[in-house]
Amino acid sequence: MRTGFLWAVTVGLTVLQGSAIYAAGVEASLRPQPRPAGLGELVARQAMIGTSLRPMLRPANLKETPVVQISTANRGFDQWIKGFKGRAMAAGIQSAVFDRAFSGIQYDGSVVKLDRNQSEFTKQIWEYLDSAVSQTRITNGKRELRRQRKALAAIETHFGVDKEVVTAVWGMESAYGVRRGNRPLIQSLATLAYDGRRGRFFEGQLIAALKIIQAGDVAPRSMTGSWAGAMGHTQFIPTSYLAYAVDFTGDGKRDIWSDDPTDALASTAAYLARFGWKKGQPWGVEVQLPASFDPARARRNLKQAPSAWASEGVRDIHGKPVPNYGAASILLPAGTQGAAFMIFQNFAVIEKYNKADAYVIGVGHLADRLKGGPAIQASWPRQYQSTTIKQKKEIQRQLKHKGYDVQAIDGKIGPKTIGAIRKFQKTRGLAPDGYPSRQLLKELRGS
Repeated sequence: MRTGFLWAVTVGLTVLQGSAIYAAGVEASLRPQPRPAGLGELVARQAMIGTSLRPMLRPANLKETPVVQISTANRGFDQWIKGFKGRAMAAGIQSAVFDRAFSGIQYDGSVVKLDRNQSEFTKQIWEYLDSAVSQTRITNGKRELRRQRKALAAIETHFGVDKEVVTAVWGMESAYGVRRGNRPLIQSLATLAYDGRRGRFFEGQLIAALKIIQAGDVAPRSMTGSWAGAMGHTQFIPTSYLAYAVDFTGDGKRDIWSDDPTDALASTAAYLARFGWKKGQPWGVEVQLPASFDPARARRNLKQAPSAWASEGVRDIHGKPVPNYGAASILLPAGTQGAAFMIFQNFAVIEKYNKADAYVIGVGHLADRLKGGPAIQASWPRQYQSTTIKQKKEIQRQLKHKGYDVQAIDGKIGPKTIGAIRKFQKTRGLAPDGYPSRQLLKELRGS
């Protein structure tokens, strides 16, 4: 649920939310058309937008692949694999592909542990940005811009997505290819699908991964990634790979795992272009708000031209009106005591990669720094401490008990909860920023 305020973020690509992030537009791409061999350069030219972004796959040469007997040390897992094979074949996976992919696969309890024991503590946005846009990441990003300048220039020309933005995504997702993940993807996805907590989602990702293998883009043992199924330099999940990955090198494979990041960077540009990236438009601009600004107007569904915001006293960090890049909203990711941004359509495009406001700000700000732009000028309310999911639920319960509508007590701070917090803050003479801080919880407990 979009909130317009983000005080808790999950670092890296939120693949566990991938069913929500990537569901739109993927289902129709799960059955791509066969791609004849020798069309690498043509595919690269065709991979711009619309239906041309659906990859055309090469049929795998399976005649010499022996059928193997699949057996693990976990009898329940073995039974699940047998049942899943039928579902995979019904989805178009060839028996020999399945057997080859599952040869040697074992139930991986460490993956389940990682899935079930994610910390309920999440970073404040300023803590996240300290790491995401560190000086090391800026320095390394500028180095990669130089190293990959020819490929990035061609990708920017072809897809119309700024090379610094593509590089920033690369930096955020894998530290420019340093941390691509080395877990066997089929094993991880099969374990998570069998485990059942999000079985339907992971089973869909597993079938997509088998289709990638069947297409011949990667061998089963070379298909590695994170424990949760994100792959390659820019951490695509399998369904997103099927829908948006491109062969930009012209070698007949969409190789996002190679030490050469070209296909991965082009695939990221193709993804952003498909969702409407506007060349020349910033993701957002840091702004100064007048003392009279009503925090309730900082919401995503209130969009107006920069000139209209200027008439209300909103200025950039140099005190000048923001140029007319298009309709914009005001975002206060840390409430009224932190930085303020005027955000544009490109913010929503980056958001297709990861829904967290902090991630989008991280990518956008890192791209700005790679272009030579300044650091964020405003200070952050570093005195605020992170709230846990349990504490957020208590905030919601306290508000509901006091008669405020929070919609649900689930620890997710959406528009209803933000509105309820603001109403309560006004009754207490506090700045109505909607921020679920520990200080707010103390106020609720004491009222």
